[in-house]
Order: sequence, then structure tokens, then C-alpha cells
Amino acid sequence: MNASAAAMAAERVMSRCDALAEISETPEYLTRVYLSPEHLRANALVGKWMKGAGMQVWQDGVGNICGRYEGQETGAKALLLGSHLDTVRNAGRYDGMLGVLTAIETVQYLHDRGERLPLAIEIIGFADEEGTRFGITLLGSRGVTGTWPESWITHPDGNSITVGQAMRDIGLNPDRIWQAARDAEDFVSYLELHIEQGPCLEQEQLALGVVTAINGARRLNCRFTGEAGHAGTVPMSYRKDALGAAAEWMVFIEQRTPQHSPQLVATVGTLQCHPGAVNVIPGDVALTLDVRGPEDQALAELLSELLTQGEAIALSRGLSFSAEEYYQIPATRCDDALQAALTQAVNSVQGRSLSLPSGAGHDAIAVAERWPVGMLFVRCDRGISHHPAESVTTQDVAQAVQAYVQAVNAVACSQSA
Repeated sequence: MNASAAAMAAERVMSRCDALAEISETPEYLTRVYLSPEHLRANALVGKWMKGAGMQVWQDGVGNICGRYEGQETGAKALLLGSHLDTVRNAGRYDGMLGVLTAIETVQYLHDRGERLPLAIEIIGFADEEGTRFGITLLGSRGVTGTWPESWITHPDGNSITVGQAMRDIGLNPDRIWQAARDAEDFVSYLELHIEQGPCLEQEQLALGVVTAINGARRLNCRFTGEAGHAGTVPMSYRKDALGAAAEWMVFIEQRTPQHSPQLVATVGTLQCHPGAVNVIPGDVALTLDVRGPEDQALAELLSELLTQGEAIALSRGLSFSAEEYYQIPATRCDDALQAALTQAVNSVQGRSLSLPSGAGHDAIAVAERWPVGMLFVRCDRGISHHPAESVTTQDVAQAVQAYVQAVNAVACSQSA
């Protein structure tokens, strides 16, 4: 794909992102959630664009919009492309949508030239990655992999409408969710293009980067327990200040985490002090810890050290410390061969490539349980995402389409044997 064709494709992508942004449950800001009327309208519009690119189109049993562009031989295995069409509340217009629309442009390029690849290409606009409505994520991609827990059907939204009832309301049959599951032989691998949702590419002055892994995560509820006391009468040396201990630990977390690895991150996101009065020494502090990284072993080693230090701080101050893990997801490694194909494509388009992990979750997490996955990142302004200020440039999107077309061709030829 030459620069002129890429520029035209990028203009279409940007225009279509704007059109999808108009499909929202409120006119003031973009919100489009799973199994809503807006979900169906977005599927219909994306399906129309898929058909225009020469694809056979259908909506599957969990509400994903799917398109297939046949290969040189009818019924060939397929290279799967895609991302999600749902949003968080008050969202930006590129998270998820950009990946679906650039995939369509990749097929459009082949269709316009009358070309077929050794593999078929399938594109899926996944129905729910964000989990905004029901609080459970990756419903669309787990439908494709056949890994829906049975409990999801009865899971309610904020209005006590269950997933099963919401499916019936839009004409889907919750008893036939299994029909969305694809056979392992259907796809050879999966490629997903996504905005970075972080500042690394921008800092490197690069439009594109190749994802090495999607970070694993561990989340814990932690607590320092000391002794409340009068703020005016208890001398400093006699205090068992739970907030002082928590503060010391938080500084340690901030300083020690990057010393382990620049790709590890740790966040204390919430803090509750009890009894919470201006004139009372805090006797109890509850706080959360979120630790993420692209390698499970390194993540476990960091977490172990952080918790050991929490205990040591508590002991030195005459307090107690406890931590309970309530969420864990392993890191998802991107396939080496797909990384290589994407890196070669990015190098040819922008002269050099940057390899980096993804700190956010993606549909590729679920897909990787059945097929090899690769991810291409596109620079976004200041790394802002999940916000109306989310922004990409047409020039960067043009480079992304060029690299995507090249990578799809390379992967289709190399994996068809």
C-alpha cells in the first residue's frame, strides 16, 4: 500500500470513528454498552462497511459482528483480525473502534485490487470488552473461544436485568451461546490493532509500536491496624499510627517498583482512614494495591517484596499488617512470530520499531487461550484514553494501515503452509 492509498484509508477510518461516536445512549458523551439498542446500531453500521469491503457478514450468538473475506480457496483457515465496539462511560472514540475499522481497510485494500490471500481473513467487532454494563469483561471474545462461565447468564446489570434477559430483549437466544464458539482449526492466529492508551510511543516520537505482552495483574485489599488515640495528648514516640505506616509503605512501593523493572507498575488506588477525625490518630487504615507486569515471575517477586516490607513496617511500629488477594490474571505473551512480522512491517513504514507491553487488558487475552496473538499499538495524544479527549492523528492512522496491510500479507503467506 502506497502513501496515497494509506492516506485515503486513514481518512475513511477517522470519518467512520466519528460516525460510530454518534451512536451513543446519550448525546452529551459517548457511551455504548453491551446488548443495548446502540450496540445493535453499531453492529449494523460496521456490518454495512464489511459488506462494502466484499465480506460475508453475520452477527453471532453473543452479539459480535463478524465478517469473512475468502482466501484463494473457499473454506480456507482464516487469519482473525479485530477489536471491540463497546465503550466505557464518557468514552473516547478510538479505543476498540480503531482496531475494527483499520482491519476493514486492510480487507478493503485487497478487495479493491481483486486480491485473495492464501488464508481467509475474518474480522470480529467484539461486543463487550469493557464490561461497562454487567461488570464482567471480554464477553464477546469469550463467546468466540467458548469460555463463557454458566454464571454469566444470570449476572445482573445495575437495573437488575440479567445477561440472559438482555439477550432475549434484542433477539439473541441465551440457550445458544455455544454457537458463537469457533473451532480451534478455524483460525491460525489473531492480530489486534489498538491505541496505546499510554505515553511511551509519544515520548519516543513514534506512531507505531509492537506489543510484547499484555500485563498480568494482582489486586489486594491491605490493612494496617494500630491504635487510635488523642491527637493532642499521645506523644509522637508512643503512637501506633496506622496512617503513618501506610504512608511509609506507599513511598517504598513507589521507589522500589521501578528498581525491579521499568515495565512493572504498582498503584495504591484507595485509602480509608478510621476513625477519620482531624483530632484522632488513625488506628486503622485500609488500602488497595494493584500490581501489573508483562512477566508473571517478576510480578510475583515484586509483590512478595512489597508485602514483606509492609509486614516489616508494621512490626517496627508495633502494628499489624494484613493483605488479601481478590483478583489475579496472568500475563498474556504475544506470539514471537507475530511480533516479528509486525516489527518488520513497522520498521518498513517508520524506520524503526519499539517493543512494549500493554498495561491495559484487551480481547487478545481471551483469544490467546486458543490461538497465537499479536498486537500493534498506535500512538495516542498524551496517552489519554477512556476519556473524550482521546485522540489520534490521521497521519499515524495512515502509517498504521500501511503496516497492518503488510503484516497481514506476511502472516497469511507464512502461516498458510
